[in-house]
Amino acid sequence: MVLKLGSKGDRVRHIQLLLNIKQDGLFGKQTQTSVKEFQISNNLVPDGIVGIKTLDALESLDSQSNQIINNIPYIKNHLPYGEYSKYTTNKDYLFLHHTAGWNDPYRTIKHWGRDSRGMVGTEFVIGGMKVNSRNSYDETDGLILQAFPTGHFAWHLGKNGCRDMHTNSVGIELNSFGYLKDGLTYTGARAVSSQICELNEPFKGYKNWHRYSDKQIKSLKKLCLFIAERDNIDIREGLPNLIRNNGVKAFEFNRDAYNGKIKGILTHTNTNKGKFDCFPQQELIDMLLSL
Repeated sequence: MVLKLGSKGDRVRHIQLLLNIKQDGLFGKQTQTSVKEFQISNNLVPDGIVGIKTLDALESLDSQSNQIINNIPYIKNHLPYGEYSKYTTNKDYLFLHHTAGWNDPYRTIKHWGRDSRGMVGTEFVIGGMKVNSRNSYDETDGLILQAFPTGHFAWHLGKNGCRDMHTNSVGIELNSFGYLKDGLTYTGARAVSSQICELNEPFKGYKNWHRYSDKQIKSLKKLCLFIAERDNIDIREGLPNLIRNNGVKAFEFNRDAYNGKIKGILTHTNTNKGKFDCFPQQELIDMLLSL
C-alpha cells in the first residue's frame, strides 16, 4: 500500500489519526507536510509518501510513545518539525518553568505548535491540577510529556546575558497558573483553597500562588534525576546551592545566573527579572534540596 498526494479513503483517515491532524480522508498538502515532518523526525526519507517503512513507523507510535524513566512513564507528544531546532547540543543547564495556563500539558504543547512565535517551548511539560476542581483525581496531574526529541532545543528563556543557555539547556514546564489575586487566576478562575499556597513572605509582590501539586513535584524530581544522568548535568549545583546559602531569596533574579556563570538547575526567574516562574513553595524547596 502506498498513500500519497491525491489519495482518498479510510486508509488516509487512519494515517491522519496517527498524525493527530484533521481526519477528512483526503491526502492533501497538509497531510503531505505532516508526513514529511514525521519522516524527518524519524530519520526516514522525507518524500511525503506513506510507504511500508513510514506506515510501520506510524503504526508503532502507540508502542514507542510511552517511555519509562526512573519508574515513571512519559509520553512523546512532539511539536511539528520546524517548531524546535534541527540540531542537537550538549546540555549544561536545566531550567524550571511554570506555564501560566491550564492543567493540560497536551494543550500547552498544542499552543506552542500553533502560535506565531516560532521555536518556543521546553522539552518536557508536566501536567497539573484543574484550578477550580475539588476532585482529588485528575488524569493530567503529574503526567509528563516530551515536546521534542532528546538533544534538540527551542527558545524558552527570553533575553539574558548568555546565548548558550538557550541552546545548551533542557527546560521543564509545570502547568500552573502562578500568582493569585484574591484567590483568582489571571483568567478569573477561582482556585479552591486546597490549591492555594500562601507564602510567609511575598515573592515578586504576591503571597498567594497556585500550588504545585504533590504529583507534579514527585514527577519533577524523578524527571530531574533522569535528565541529570542522561545529559550529565550536576543538579546539585545552581538552585539547590543558592537555597542553602540564601534561603527563599534563591528564587530571585541572579546576575551571575543571567550571565550563564551558574550551571546546574535554575528557574526562569533566576535569569530574567520579568518572569515569575518558579515560586518558592516549601515542597518544591524540599525536593530540590533532596537531589
